[in-house]
Formats: sequence, structure tokens, C-alpha cells
Amino acid sequence: MITANEYLNKIKWDKREKPDEYALEYLDFGRLVPIKYTDIKRIDEGFMAIDKNGKETMIPLHRIKIIKKQGDIVWQRK
Repeated sequence: MITANEYLNKIKWDKREKPDEYALEYLDFGRLVPIKYTDIKRIDEGFMAIDKNGKETMIPLHRIKIIKKQGDIVWQRK
């Protein structure tokens, strides 16, 4: 199974993929928070930067639990 980081990079670099079709859910204080893939500003070593209420927020990649394409789960952390 590929990692969340590898899957996110596949979405970004594979020309066959359409990033606006993807969403993900990450764990934040015991609840899953949904975001669109297009809300990700950048992916750094072990983190993704998102714009949250006009402020850049760094989310550790290990907190990503689900990646969805058009509403269907295509990757899930066990």
C-alpha cells in the first residue's frame, strides 16, 4: 500500500488525475476534518500546508486518514 504522501504526489503530478475531484479527511482533536485537495497550498517533508480562515496551517501527513475521489474512498489509513 502506498503512503498518503505518495498518493497526494500522484494526484499532483500525474497528468491523468484531476485534483479538483479529490478530497481528504484528517484527524484533528479526535474528529475527522474534510478538506478539498485544492485547499492544499503545498506539501513539505511530512506536512501539508492548508489555508484555514486566511491563515496557513501545517497538518502532519500522518493525520490524513482518508482520501476520496468523487466521494468514493480510494485510500484509507488502517
